[in-house]
Amino acid sequence: MNAADLIAALDLPASAQVERRVPKKLLLENGAPTAADKRHINDGIEELFWIAALKPTTIGVPEYRDPEREYLEIAVLRFTLRAGAKTTRLVELVHRAVPYPLLLLTEHAGQLVFSAAHKRWAQNEAEKTVLDGDVVAADWEVGSEAPQLEEFRKALALERQPHGTLRALYQGWVDTLVAFKAARLTGSFTPAADQERATARQDALRECSRLETEMTRLRAAAGKEKQMARRVELNRQISFLSNQLTEQRALL
Repeated sequence: MNAADLIAALDLPASAQVERRVPKKLLLENGAPTAADKRHINDGIEELFWIAALKPTTIGVPEYRDPEREYLEIAVLRFTLRAGAKTTRLVELVHRAVPYPLLLLTEHAGQLVFSAAHKRWAQNEAEKTVLDGDVVAADWEVGSEAPQLEEFRKALALERQPHGTLRALYQGWVDTLVAFKAARLTGSFTPAADQERATARQDALRECSRLETEMTRLRAAAGKEKQMARRVELNRQISFLSNQLTEQRALL
């Protein structure tokens, strides 16, 4: 599935289409807190394109407001990076820079990354938004025909998401991304039956990632360890974490 396939899979109405280039200046002014981030933006970004604006007047889904957040619009952006770009950091910077929740499609070195992240009002700065939780992202190789990708593609359509409010709509896409990430581990794409199940799945994925990172660290340490007793202890810890990982994957 390539970028055009993914955009088509969203099945957005013509009324929502924007098709406009976004200048780097927007990111430099709003999403570059450090000098290093400014360099990443200037050196790493080839193009940022605004695909669509999803709001009550373009898709007929009501806005959402509460004291901590508002969902007046969902922006769909396509992001092309140059060779050597810091993909993970740039994806986060774009989500931080744009004041609306995004569906962000990133193209880099033969890979596609599709990401989303909830937003809320900053506690100490008026009219400023911050990320509300993690950036949820899934990636795959351009042209991949994995069975889970086809099910994922079908599940992305606008008409298959909740339409109560823009927040509920956005959460539907987040849950679809989480279901695809789970499918990469289980081999089967299964949309969550309800929000409680979707939240539990996301928590399990987060724990799987933590356990895998810790196991990688311990394996590296075991490989360098010269004392047999210490190496045995590290391998015991790895085995314990492996069992925990199996338990968490069963929750996906």
